[in-house]
Amino acid sequence: MQRRTLVLLALLGSVSSGLNAQWAGWDYDFDQEKKPWNEMQAQIPPYPKGNSLIPFETGGAVRHQIFIDANSISRGEDGVMRYTAVIKAAGGATNVTFEGMRCETREHKLYALGHNDGTWARARDPQWKFITAREMPSHYVMLFRDFMCPSRYLLPEPRNVVAALKRGEPISPTTQNRGD
Repeated sequence: MQRRTLVLLALLGSVSSGLNAQWAGWDYDFDQEKKPWNEMQAQIPPYPKGNSLIPFETGGAVRHQIFIDANSISRGEDGVMRYTAVIKAAGGATNVTFEGMRCETREHKLYALGHNDGTWARARDPQWKFITAREMPSHYVMLFRDFMCPSRYLLPEPRNVVAALKRGEPISPTTQNRGD
């Protein structure tokens, strides 16, 4: 009886190690099928007009006004939500920027800066930066989490982002692609 048990255990061990070897190769092959991410060439949108600006309320004690240009919101095949932001500071200065948010990696990138004459200048050193509450203004975190990237892999339709911004209510990950 003891001999049978030892033979059975040895047999089970060899079958188990064979299955582990088979699956180990599959895991490696599966991981290798991931294609490297390629950022698409961002097209700078037309300069924003006053009638297309949606106020973006961040709550709290923010002393400046933030607007998102409804006409500039786009969803790229590369997983990046792009938009134009207009920030009017309490002191009277206005900053216009064309930006992107990479939802999968929680990153932000500045593509271009707007000039008062309605022209754009490409950002000097456009780099992806991790969106964190400690290092970035709160509106980036809110815009990322509540409107542009409520899900890491399922990007919302631009029209739904516009509708949510106009309502002032975050997009729910379960309803982000419905046709409101």
